[in-house]
Amino acid sequence: MTTIAIVGAGPGLGAAVARRFGREGFDVALVSRDRGRVDALAAELAEEGVTARGFAADVRDPKALTAALDAATATLGPIEVLQYSPVPQREFMRPVLETTPADLVGPIEFSLYGPVAAVQQAVPGMRALGRGTVLFVNGGTAVVPHPDRAGTSVAFAAESAYGHLLHDTLAGDGIHVAQLIIPGAIIPGHRRKDPAVLADILWGLHQDRHGYRHFADDLDAA
Repeated sequence: MTTIAIVGAGPGLGAAVARRFGREGFDVALVSRDRGRVDALAAELAEEGVTARGFAADVRDPKALTAALDAATATLGPIEVLQYSPVPQREFMRPVLETTPADLVGPIEFSLYGPVAAVQQAVPGMRALGRGTVLFVNGGTAVVPHPDRAGTSVAFAAESAYGHLLHDTLAGDGIHVAQLIIPGAIIPGHRRKDPAVLADILWGLHQDRHGYRHFADDLDAA
């Protein structure tokens, strides 16, 4: 059996994706800074019949993230699906004219260096399998920059460009790379932005394997 690794796993979207892919027979690696949180979620999933394990790593520490994904592979098996969806920190969202070079370090580490480290670790295993999927989940500022959210606007744009490059480069290896844009907030009960609905969309992206950028809702709904 193969594994989905969810980087930035939490009780909302991460848990919903874990359940959705778990129902399809995937083992689940839950990666987060908070080891206690992902261990508790893994135990909850186990009660529902999903094989899951928690792994601790800060996405701003490439060595720690690489080690966590390596441990996930050793524990659960090869990573077929990699989802990168950690929630940005509030301090990344500063007005553009108040944003200094130092203020951009965190967002770039979070949204560019982290994905690069994760992809570099996961793709060799996908190539060995002969298949794989990389899923990037971003907010609306990835495509429409906001002057009051300079850090995420800049860093998400970089992550988007990196993902698009991967989409074109890895297609010949049987590895599909896709981005899901979620304008505004994830909202339980929302017809398009409920975590379970979004998890279904992400499963569909893995299954259908067409196109790079997809939208969960209209951009003006943010």
